[in-house]
Amino acid sequence: MTKTLRPHSPPRLLDVDALRGFALFGILVVNLPFFASGYPFHLVADPAHGSWLDDTVEFGVRLLFEMKFYLLFSFLFGYSFTLQLASAERAGANFSARFVRRLGGLFVLGGLHAVLLFHGDILATYALLGLVLLAVHRIRPRTALISAGVIFGVMATAIAVAALSGVELVTDQGAALADGRASTDALDGGLGSVIGEHVRSLPTMAGSLAVQGPLALAAFFVGLAAGRRELLADGIGRHGVALRRLEWVGYPVGLAGALVFAIGGGTVGLAGVAVTILTAPLLTGAYVATLLRVFATPRGGRLARVLAPAGRMALSNYLGQSLLGVLIFTGAGLGLTGDTPPALVPVVAVGIFAAQLELSRRWLARYRYGPVEWVLRAVTNAELPRMRRRAPETALSSPPGEPRHP
Repeated sequence: MTKTLRPHSPPRLLDVDALRGFALFGILVVNLPFFASGYPFHLVADPAHGSWLDDTVEFGVRLLFEMKFYLLFSFLFGYSFTLQLASAERAGANFSARFVRRLGGLFVLGGLHAVLLFHGDILATYALLGLVLLAVHRIRPRTALISAGVIFGVMATAIAVAALSGVELVTDQGAALADGRASTDALDGGLGSVIGEHVRSLPTMAGSLAVQGPLALAAFFVGLAAGRRELLADGIGRHGVALRRLEWVGYPVGLAGALVFAIGGGTVGLAGVAVTILTAPLLTGAYVATLLRVFATPRGGRLARVLAPAGRMALSNYLGQSLLGVLIFTGAGLGLTGDTPPALVPVVAVGIFAAQLELSRRWLARYRYGPVEWVLRAVTNAELPRMRRRAPETALSSPPGEPRHP
């Protein structure tokens, strides 16, 4: 069934927002360790922390989170693209002009994010890849899925060849540890030191996007195909059997690949990366299938309504996570970088996300958009949208007659 709270307004899918909220949590769990220590950026463990609990938690994050949640975020970007296209068509607007302005705003936000808050920004990459999505947006769903499969296959093959050729990402362990110490010290400094570290890290991050970028584009294509078929428009609806099959295949195959990836040390092991490129989409799909089936139950519906406000404000919350990471860990805030055991970092992530869920609910009870969403919408439509609600509304409702899209 379709989950909307105001049936007389063009629907915004509750499940889509809830999935995006879930993706936000996964992204936070993966990103936060890079605020807590400078060593992960250089693909080595912080020698100050290495208890069995630290190692177990890091292994669990690699197994269940790394290289999975940005695929979900990217899938939802592609799916939302189709909703934005439909919204522009209903409004009789020039979609290409709108979307290019949106991508321009996203690129600027991503650049500022990368320099000021977190060098692992994905927004600028999304902005550039969005141009590709716009250029091919008329392709058929089947073609989009084939293209995604080809990209995943080519990338996995290229990484596997590099692994078989003996390529290593960390060629000098001692130098990597020294660089990790230097990065940790820089992050533990003041705001100028933190920004300087971000700027120095940008070339390395740009290189890593040679892998992450194509995989994100492939997930865009899967999302585009799903959006064209309106697969999330009626919850599990007629797709219940397909969702179960996705779970039956996705969990065993996806977890097996994730286990190879985790045992291989995560992104430092190219053989494991090659395997997980092929299997992570299945595990991510299994996550989605399970959540959609859960959201269709009475208790799961309440969970969806808890997650959805954060998903509606995904851009504000994504940037807010980085701001809190800076304030909690780096020398610009509490100065905990280098002093926080890896086992504690996911606990901090849970606390941050819980706060974001409540703040998002309260914000959307008064305002129609998140603060950054409002800015991006103004850039997209070349006009200032109304921010406050005219009358008290629930956090997941929309004014009558107004199309809403992520």
